[in-house]
Amino acid sequence: MPITNYLAATLPRKPALSARFKLGLLAVSITAAVAPQALAQSEQEFSNGFYAGFNEDIPEVLTTTRLRQPKTRVPGSTTVIDGDLIRNLGIVNLYEVFRLVPGMVVNFVGSHTPVTTYHGTVHYEQRRMQVLVDGRTAHRATLSDMDWKTMPVPLEMIERIEVARGPNSAAYGINAFLGTINIITRDPADTGGAEFKVTRGSRGHLRTFGSVGHTGSDYDWRLTYEKRKFDGFDYQIEEGEKEPFDDGHDINSFTYDSRLQLNSQANLELRGGVVDGTNYQDRFKSGDLEPLENPDIEVRDFYLQTRFNYATSDRHFFHIQAAVENFDRRQAYAVSFPDNTAQCLRDGTPLYQYTYFDNGDDRERLCFTSSGGEMAFATVNANSEDTRLEFEFQDTLLFSDNLKLVSGAGFRKDTYRSETYFNGRGNSYQSRYFGNLEYTPISFMTLNAGGNWEHTSTTDEGYFSPRVAANFTLSNRHALRLVYSEAVRTPDEFEQNPDWGYTLSNVRPAIYSDLEGFRVDTYAAAEDVDVLTLDKDLQEERITSREISYFGQFPMDSALFSLEVRGFKDELRDMISGVLQLKEWTIDNNVAVDQKGFEVEASLDFPGTTLRASYGYLDQDTWYSGTPIIGADGNVDTDTQDKAAALLTRMSVRHSGSLAAIQDLPLGFRFASAFYWADEFNTQFERIDTRVSKSFFGPRYSAELAFTVQHYLNRDPELSSDNNIEDHNQFFVEAGLRF
Repeated sequence: MPITNYLAATLPRKPALSARFKLGLLAVSITAAVAPQALAQSEQEFSNGFYAGFNEDIPEVLTTTRLRQPKTRVPGSTTVIDGDLIRNLGIVNLYEVFRLVPGMVVNFVGSHTPVTTYHGTVHYEQRRMQVLVDGRTAHRATLSDMDWKTMPVPLEMIERIEVARGPNSAAYGINAFLGTINIITRDPADTGGAEFKVTRGSRGHLRTFGSVGHTGSDYDWRLTYEKRKFDGFDYQIEEGEKEPFDDGHDINSFTYDSRLQLNSQANLELRGGVVDGTNYQDRFKSGDLEPLENPDIEVRDFYLQTRFNYATSDRHFFHIQAAVENFDRRQAYAVSFPDNTAQCLRDGTPLYQYTYFDNGDDRERLCFTSSGGEMAFATVNANSEDTRLEFEFQDTLLFSDNLKLVSGAGFRKDTYRSETYFNGRGNSYQSRYFGNLEYTPISFMTLNAGGNWEHTSTTDEGYFSPRVAANFTLSNRHALRLVYSEAVRTPDEFEQNPDWGYTLSNVRPAIYSDLEGFRVDTYAAAEDVDVLTLDKDLQEERITSREISYFGQFPMDSALFSLEVRGFKDELRDMISGVLQLKEWTIDNNVAVDQKGFEVEASLDFPGTTLRASYGYLDQDTWYSGTPIIGADGNVDTDTQDKAAALLTRMSVRHSGSLAAIQDLPLGFRFASAFYWADEFNTQFERIDTRVSKSFFGPRYSAELAFTVQHYLNRDPELSSDNNIEDHNQFFVEAGLRF
């Protein structure tokens, strides 16, 4: 038999709509106004009373349990974003796709570093969601972060993105604490020929894409190249003045995807890629020890992945997957410091500690003042390299249509090398065993029971994350879900075993030569040595989640309406919060969070027309739950405790969502518009995107021209005072050719 690629994965009062929200809704509704044109199409498209494309089974997902399931049986809410939707809406960057997911927000920290998060609970690092690309773990494990700007995933090559919303550690382990993002790329068999695309736009945006591939009887392959260049935000604010902001990127990536059909039962997939470029960093926002120049990061990454798929029958199949990934970051820059800094290093005085004056209000860092001597100069670096080796075995057994089992095991070794962050090299290990049983004892009820047992070397302990669910099928296209799950996230190597310090090299002039090779670590730089938690033995974070959700489809004579509603109550305990900086390392398991709310996702599809909406409401209580912090006056330092709680949830928003519409027009034209919003940052994020495209079709080619406008309704930076755009209308032009 030909093998099948079975796996690729209390309501609040309704808030009043703001004037800007109404404007956004109106902009999207313009498209809906032209929907009647779609209904005037030939009656031949509705020969059976349904549009041909809608007379299909319930949509399926692959990510939530690792078992291919229709949405009426899957144990949890899962958003599916089709690749065509991404491209038709004119989404420019991969991370912006997640504004379409209810409950997820996207914003920027540091030097234009994009952060995506579900229900908040994030610092600068995106620790608590598993991100997969074709089944391969994509986040940097040892520094526990997602580098969205350098991911080698061209938008043109995305088949679909599935987002399992809610704890998913039962399927993917400790990294899937809040959910799982699974990016599934297009099959090489579907991308034969050549394709080219160029996009130019505001703020120096340039994206060039090209692919070439071939499909054969036994071997399909594809080679892609993508260049992404962007200048970032227009300016930052320093001492009340506008200053240039060096926060863009210039990234090149090559990827190779192939599949070899060995026989009717087996095939072999091979994927590889390299990433090369520069992630620009501004010296006022990045780097330590007072950089003289912008501490730009040179990126040199690669990955290699292979997967063997075998089907013993049409009811039993398995895969064996191996992958190696290397994340190499080079960041060297010059620093300068006055003579007092040199003396503080020599006598062991922490550089960043404050000296308070008699009035108790004024303070100064005396180590960064000069007593009249010569300035010192040196070079430091923040180089790091992570290598991940990962193996996985997964077996799927379909006993019958009503009893299905997926099980497997995995092993991961992460090797980290950095004189700056670890003062050397080390390894961490994870081993896991997972499984999920789907059972339908009666026609209207499906039960899912699954779990993941995992052992990690960062805590040298094992953890079990279970999930149970009951799905009640109200009719063929409607289901009610009850889901209970637990999950843990263990600290990563950088949280648990840091040894952060910068080694001074090329120190000059000669009077400071004794500082050559001096390592400025956290103790040498700290603002307050007494509050450092570097030697703290961190424990696992825990979440208990309860979900009640509904999924339904409503077929109409000429349309299909789909609706998914999720209500949730999550209890997060022993959350790791605090500051991770050279001068202030204060993280601990010290915050508890209760979250509840609901999310809605809906779509209405006519022939040639797509309308889509998402909304998330989050009610959140956060409090300090760690050991009381005692201040210098002997009393509990409630300000510091409140700061720890606020840091963890600073990207949590009460209301967020999106509205989108796509309309096919005569003569190969297409119109699309989307409105995105999120509140309760420093101010609201509100943006309307509008895209008009024209397609051309020849006997051996197709081409497309498109024009996109992004209009920011809010004129204020929404998270940081440095996230500034001069022109709140951003323009992008695309030209693509395929043959």
